[in-house]
Amino acid sequence: MSRLGQSFRRLLGYKEMRLALLGLDAGGKTTTLYKLQELFPPDPAGEKNVDVPMVVIEEIHHKNVKFRVWDVDGAKRARSAWRFLVDSTDGLVFVVDSLDRERIDEAAQAFHSIVTDKSLRNSAILVLANKQDMKTALSPVDVCVSLDLHSLRNHRWHIVGTSASTGEGLYEALDWLTDTLNQMQARGLPTCVVGESGWQAWF
Repeated sequence: MSRLGQSFRRLLGYKEMRLALLGLDAGGKTTTLYKLQELFPPDPAGEKNVDVPMVVIEEIHHKNVKFRVWDVDGAKRARSAWRFLVDSTDGLVFVVDSLDRERIDEAAQAFHSIVTDKSLRNSAILVLANKQDMKTALSPVDVCVSLDLHSLRNHRWHIVGTSASTGEGLYEALDWLTDTLNQMQARGLPTCVVGESGWQAWF
């Protein structure tokens, strides 16, 4: 968006923020994204999205914020590229497949490999314990322990049990993220790091 367009949105009270939507493959990231779009639809007159390899870019609007969401490929071969795709990210949304007990340790490893990246040092962290509509799913408490979230001492973080198919928990999740980022910015705290890899600022 042009600087004039950004200034006009600010006059109307809108803020623009970027979210990175990460997690292992088949965990429900993209289903979560499209359910969020259904619950928090973007402006129909908004910009068209740019195609980027390994990334789906969509918009959602909630309260006074327009979120540009980067849904990044979670396949193992693609995870080494995550760190190049999180510049200027205000919030990290990490989706965990609560049914996939065999890969919960792999999810934890992937989570900590990216959450410690310097590009995310100011970002709010939201973990979605997905597939809570299934009886055998790990509880949000179990996912919290498995990911060792209490070790995150330099981030504002939160975990919510969700279901991408029904929308369960997604209102609570986006409320927390929106309110937390607004509060941080109101206090003059940075919510993103700009320019660590440089190229993403073009999108």
